[in-house]
Amino acid sequence: MSQKLFVSADEVAKRAGVSRSAVSRAFTPGASVSELTRRKVIEAAEELGYHVNQLARGLMRNESGIVCLIVSDVATPYRSALLRELTQQLQTAGKVAMLVNTDRSDGSVDRALQQAIRYRADASIILSGLPDKSITQLCLRSGQRLVLINRDDDQPGPLRINLDDTEAAHRVVTAFLRAGCQRLAFANSDAGTPSLMARERGFVAAAKTQGLDVTVERYGFTSYDSGKMLAQRMLTRTERPDAVFCATDLLACGFMDAARHQFSISIPEQLSIVGFDDIEQASWTSYQLTTFAQPVAVIAGEAVQWLSAEPSSENERTSKLLHPELVWRGSVRAG
Repeated sequence: MSQKLFVSADEVAKRAGVSRSAVSRAFTPGASVSELTRRKVIEAAEELGYHVNQLARGLMRNESGIVCLIVSDVATPYRSALLRELTQQLQTAGKVAMLVNTDRSDGSVDRALQQAIRYRADASIILSGLPDKSITQLCLRSGQRLVLINRDDDQPGPLRINLDDTEAAHRVVTAFLRAGCQRLAFANSDAGTPSLMARERGFVAAAKTQGLDVTVERYGFTSYDSGKMLAQRMLTRTERPDAVFCATDLLACGFMDAARHQFSISIPEQLSIVGFDDIEQASWTSYQLTTFAQPVAVIAGEAVQWLSAEPSSENERTSKLLHPELVWRGSVRAG
């Protein structure tokens, strides 16, 4: 079976009886071309099935329109929601999203960025991992713009969009104390990402200002099953916590199910739980999880707006600090 080849602009020019440059002008809004020539070119293009090569046209203008999204764990609810919002807003802005699904290592992020450079991506948005500074500088020298979402990095050049995780952690402590809780715990994964560790540090520090210690437990990947395992570890102790702040909603859902079904603990009467992310499952009747909503539409909007604006100085430090919204449901007992 013969391979179907793309129709070239030269073929359209030959069919229409015009020059190659006339074909280009016919498909360029605002370009100078007679109506007769434009009509002949369009008719020839339709007959041959010709489509403008936007990538080639963009590269001639030193821009491809490609934005690389570098992410791991794309199936998790929060990442899926953020990717959906990013791709929709990029599409509206006339950009093309190229998804690179990495593993959890920083090295895989470096390789993904090198791939983005080879594909002449205009920009990369990094949702997972943290690139080496040398790779970041290589991207910037190559004219590629970078956005780091919830990444702990202060080198100049990229736009950094972060959430105020510390403020959120302080609000959780306040909520637990109002509910009469005294034995506080923090359930985290072993991922060690900047946002997860910021929540942990903020929670421990906020509790300390109230004269309370926090039991911290970490386990595995940031997943539902890890949440169940964390509950098994923390709830078998002689002195169980009566309030747990889970680093993410996925951990919280697993924790809640294990607490109820394996330990017959009533939530929120015997145990108050707060999560983070406000994934779809958090609002389900079986969880009714009090949590913090990440403003995914705002995060995506800040990234796309910055990428659509004129580049600033390579040495400029640009950052956006956003505030998650506390969503009250039924997993924290009334004070």
